[in-house]
Amino acid sequence: MIDNGPVPVRLSIGDFSRMTHLSVKALRHYHDIGLLEPAHVDRFSGYRYYDTGQVARAQVIRRFRELGMPTEEVKAVLDAPDVPGRNDVIMAHLDRVHAQLEQARTTVETLRAMLRPEPVPVPVEYRVVPAVPALAVGEVVAAADAVEWWMGAFDELEAVVAETGAQRAGPSGTLFPGDFFEAEKGDLVAFVPLLHPARHGSERAHPYEVPAAELAVALHAGAFSDIDITYGRLGVHVASAAIGVDGPIREYYLKTLRDTPDETRHRIEVGWPVFQTALGGGARL
Repeated sequence: MIDNGPVPVRLSIGDFSRMTHLSVKALRHYHDIGLLEPAHVDRFSGYRYYDTGQVARAQVIRRFRELGMPTEEVKAVLDAPDVPGRNDVIMAHLDRVHAQLEQARTTVETLRAMLRPEPVPVPVEYRVVPAVPALAVGEVVAAADAVEWWMGAFDELEAVVAETGAQRAGPSGTLFPGDFFEAEKGDLVAFVPLLHPARHGSERAHPYEVPAAELAVALHAGAFSDIDITYGRLGVHVASAAIGVDGPIREYYLKTLRDTPDETRHRIEVGWPVFQTALGGGARL
């Protein structure tokens, strides 16, 4: 007599749900997308049945999902043909989790600072900025894609500046039209100011003149994720003085992620367009 080993125990979807702490709804979904297929489906009733050997896979799926891993990545991990391929997917996700935890830590610190009875005053300076030649990348960008677009735009701008030997005339910047904030999409212009007009560009980078403007300027120090606080204080100051005019808000990058990963050292000037610069050299808000 040939011994084929133990016969797998067939489990109803309800029993399997209780064993794995995965809901019946989740199990049906995982079946539909091919992440966790039942060992047997009754062709008459449509009932799903699992066997005991699938419990471990289900528990692994549950833990990856608790870490926020998308189902397609969970499937890639479990179906990976080799260990290096599997580990690459896991490490990429863990890196994202780490970044999210860092973001959460920064947000908590920001909220604590905002709850202090008296916020630290932010100096405001008034400037008349002349028109300046520049090399620029201008494109319609969705707010959700802005950071990735910003990194790519300045990578290209810096490469063209280096290749052409153009002389910089100050810190790089970006123009943000009002509809970028209102509609979460707008025509952004990333630029590198130059001493002389650019003669050459690239497929995306082109010669440009940054327009003249009168600005109320506040310095943002720290994480970029908190720059809305500086925008808020500066905007309140401008509105209270009734000096705001239409026009793009500017950011000038004194020190950013491109210079150092230490967010405590990041410095960005925010310039709000105004029509009056006779208020003196500066104010505090």
